[in-house]
Amino acid sequence: METDDILRRHGEAIELFGDRVHAVGDDQWDAATPCTNWTVRDLVNHLTAEQLWVPRLVRDGATIEEVGEEFDGDVLGEDPVATWDRAAVAAVAAFTEPGALDRRVHLSYGLTGAAAYCSQMTMDAVVHAWDLSRAVGASEELPGELVTTALREVEPYAKDLKETGLFAPAIEPPPGADDQTRLLCLLGRRP
Repeated sequence: METDDILRRHGEAIELFGDRVHAVGDDQWDAATPCTNWTVRDLVNHLTAEQLWVPRLVRDGATIEEVGEEFDGDVLGEDPVATWDRAAVAAVAAFTEPGALDRRVHLSYGLTGAAAYCSQMTMDAVVHAWDLSRAVGASEELPGELVTTALREVEPYAKDLKETGLFAPAIEPPPGADDQTRLLCLLGRRP
C-alpha cells in the first residue's frame, strides 16, 4: 500500500476502536471478551499501551530495552476513555509525522519498517474492535475496507501467530465466508 493509504487505514482503525471504547458502559469494564482471560478493561488497556509505544518507537527511535516497563501494567488509570483518547491521538500523530513511515523501528522480533509496524497496528485495532464490540453489545459489523486491509496484512504470517501464545488456533471458516469471517476465524475468533 501507498503511504497515504496506510495512514488513512490506520486512522480509520484507531477511530473504529475508539468508537467502541466510548460505547463501553460504566458497568461493562469487568465484562468478559472473546480474548481468553481478558476483561473489557484488559482489552482496552492492551490497545492503549500499544498506542503509547508508538511515539517512543517511531518518533524517538527508542529500543524495547530503553522503553522497558514504562507501559506495563494498568495504563488506564481512573479515566480509561480519556486515557485511550490521548494515547490514540499521540500514536496517530507519531505515524503521520513527515517521513515517519520511512523510518525503522525496534520491535520485539527485531528492526522493521515503520510502515509495516503501522499496518500491523491497523490489523490489531480492527480485530480488537470486533472483540470489544462483542463484549459490550455494539455492532459487530466492521467496515469492509478495513477488514480486507487487516486480512491482507495478517494472512502471510497468520500461521506463525499460534506459536506466540497470543492467539487462539485458527478456525476453519465456513465455505464462501466473507472477509470478516475469514479474518476472525484466522485469528481464532468464533464469529
